[in-house]
Amino acid sequence: MGNAELVFLSGGGDVGALMREKDWSGSPLGPPQLWPQSLRSVVGLLLNSKFPMFVAWGPELGFLYNDAYAEILGGKHPAAIGSRFEDIWREIWPDIHPIVEKALAGQSTYHTNLPLTMNRRGYDEQTWFTFSYSPVRDESGAIAGMYCAVKETTSEVLGERRRLDENERLHRLFAQAPSVMAVLRGPRHVFELANNAYLALVGGREVLGLPIRDALPDLAGQGFFEQLDRVYATGEAFSAQAALVRLERADGSPDERYITYIFQPIRDALGEVGGIFVVGNDISAAVRANNELRDAARRKDEFLAMLAHELRNPLAPISAAADLLALAGDDARVARQTGEIIARQVAHMTGLVDDLLDVSRVTRGLVTLQVQPLEIAGVVADAVEQARALFHSRQQHLALHLTSQTAMVSGDRTRLVQVFANLLNNAAKFTPEGGHVEVRVEARQDHVDFSVSDDGLGIAPELLPHVFDLFTQAERSADRAQGGLGLGLALVKRLVELHGGSATARSEGLGRGSRFTVRLPRVANSIAPPWSDAGEGAADTELPPLRLLVVDDNTDAAFSLGLLLEAMGHAVVVEHDAAAALASAQRDPPHIAFLDLGLPDVDGFELARRLRAWPETTETMLVAVTGYGASEDRVRTTAAGFDHHLTKPVRLEVILALLRAHVQPKQLA
Repeated sequence: MGNAELVFLSGGGDVGALMREKDWSGSPLGPPQLWPQSLRSVVGLLLNSKFPMFVAWGPELGFLYNDAYAEILGGKHPAAIGSRFEDIWREIWPDIHPIVEKALAGQSTYHTNLPLTMNRRGYDEQTWFTFSYSPVRDESGAIAGMYCAVKETTSEVLGERRRLDENERLHRLFAQAPSVMAVLRGPRHVFELANNAYLALVGGREVLGLPIRDALPDLAGQGFFEQLDRVYATGEAFSAQAALVRLERADGSPDERYITYIFQPIRDALGEVGGIFVVGNDISAAVRANNELRDAARRKDEFLAMLAHELRNPLAPISAAADLLALAGDDARVARQTGEIIARQVAHMTGLVDDLLDVSRVTRGLVTLQVQPLEIAGVVADAVEQARALFHSRQQHLALHLTSQTAMVSGDRTRLVQVFANLLNNAAKFTPEGGHVEVRVEARQDHVDFSVSDDGLGIAPELLPHVFDLFTQAERSADRAQGGLGLGLALVKRLVELHGGSATARSEGLGRGSRFTVRLPRVANSIAPPWSDAGEGAADTELPPLRLLVVDDNTDAAFSLGLLLEAMGHAVVVEHDAAAALASAQRDPPHIAFLDLGLPDVDGFELARRLRAWPETTETMLVAVTGYGASEDRVRTTAAGFDHHLTKPVRLEVILALLRAHVQPKQLA
């Protein structure tokens, strides 16, 4: 058997010589000339190793090993060469067969001091082994056998059993406690024991028998080696709470853990330090959770302070305007200017409250999207129109780059306009006067990207991962106070995710601008956009006088809405309770009734039901005007017979649109 095909059996000591001379006709492995290259490679490696090793190959697990393992076999050698694994170790097969099955299923295992009752010299003896079983694959990648590196630890285990009670207690701790544990021996801190929790902490690395500096070189420079040296030299224990440990994963990526641990010296019978017992707990999850809670609490406190600031700001001019109105007398110019001030500040406060309510509804899952096919260019155009005034006031340059393709998405038009307008307003706020903002729409095969880029303030690296979080806003100073509550981007992200899309942010750092991108799923272009621009030309069309009823127990709210409607040329009756409202409606049925819900005698829901039941007011349009705008509130108003649900304060353009869109000719009779 000396041909070139058997060169992999050259050397290998006594076992290698026996393999070259063996008659393989009775072995399940067949002649070595026909062995696959993968088996040849494994056999060549183990024959030239001084560490006990074996490989079991093929369906019947033919057994091959080296000289070092022959000593473990005892009297079973040399007959074991090429025999079936199960036949060789029949007496321990029930113990090791489940481990063999795991290896053949692709699961590597490692066992320390596994007890086995063997019969290798004609009698049963208790033995212990430390070994690993690993799968071995053939040229096709399929698992064809299993490989074992093994060390008999019988003498060490028996010696350990004779050690002092201290060592026995250590063994019990290893067996019972889930904590990270290891025993290091000698001045080089060689790993004698390490439990599964410790091995899991260090990424499953083989550490037994290695000095800690060799086993865990990534700990260098973190102080742990020096602490071990000090404990070994002085005999004084060392402990640490929530210490940061930087390790390296198998793929080379960093892994940071927080550990609470103790280095406890182990003394021999003479009182000399011979080793160190390491015990600790991985508290990374708790530390990170605590850090997140602390950060969230800090952001919430900052947000509440900012909310108080933002709500106080418009109150000052409103208060001053109210005082001015009281002093102005009949001065129409002063009245007009103060009215404009109040309107602007109320609009600002309304926007703040709307942002709060929007975020609350979205985060609680109370927003229902009115989904329809939408052409993205039309949605972007509406958003740009909303934001155009802000860009104009800041003399900023807005560039639009829209796709030439018809790009359709499926979504709620109002909400998507809100998303895009938020991003545009955000860009305008954080870009200096005269700056540049670029809007780009790009259509891909399965998605559409909408991006807003600017050359403004930019985003600090530490803030970038959190820009879409609630209560997060860039640091503001007196010279660049932009207002707002820091909720716009959080709302953007949640609304986009409700549409099945994603929102991302990029920035090269402070002063280098930013880019926000919204990606939405694209749908087929076969369906035309469902909206119509027919109503745009009717914006200035005068309406014929209508009979209107306003019912609100808040005198100021009722009076101001009544004055507004009268100024538009309509006949308005204002009442403050349901009884008076019913009497007025019976005397002179209104075309439209604006009803508050929280009335002192009968609530607005019951009032609507009674009006709807009367023949005189069955055709009256009923409009709920309320501070409650949640979806469940709208369900209740619809059930009570209301035609529309408006949340306070009601904007003028909303009232105009409602009158234009819903007044029927027969109501003007």
